Amino acid sequence: MNRQFVAENARARERLRSLVDKITDAELALALNAEGWTVAVALAHVAFWDERRLVLVRKWKKDGVTPSPVDTDVFNDALVPFLSAIPPRKAASMSIRMAEAIDRELEEASPDLIAAMEASGDIHALDRSVHRKMHLDEIEAVIRAKRPTS
Repeated sequence: MNRQFVAENARARERLRSLVDKITDAELALALNAEGWTVAVALAHVAFWDERRLVLVRKWKKDGVTPSPVDTDVFNDALVPFLSAIPPRKAASMSIRMAEAIDRELEEASPDLIAAMEASGDIHALDRSVHRKMHLDEIEAVIRAKRPTS
């Protein structure tokens, strides 16, 4: 059984932690797109999806792995006003806390649970790094563009 997801998740979590440790309040307020996403909203978004996965994994441990489809575009659009209401620094700390929680849960998952999750075909079930990296790349690009060059 390939547990490469553990190392990938850890790398992405540490990259997230490094960003959150260094980010300024002004950078948390930077706009990412025209849909109302700021850096803080993106971090809250990452926290939400990690928490959703944690809830699913805990459910699957008890009841077995079953599909849990969502229309991610609708969820993401509907969540923006709620995620925007979270204080930016709190959103940043939540992103780390939720990443730690789901990563720990996945690291401790039984081989049977991991096999069932792999069989589900859901690429985000085990490898949380894919989603985190996508948003970290986006956030870091915006911050780089706004920071003065030395």
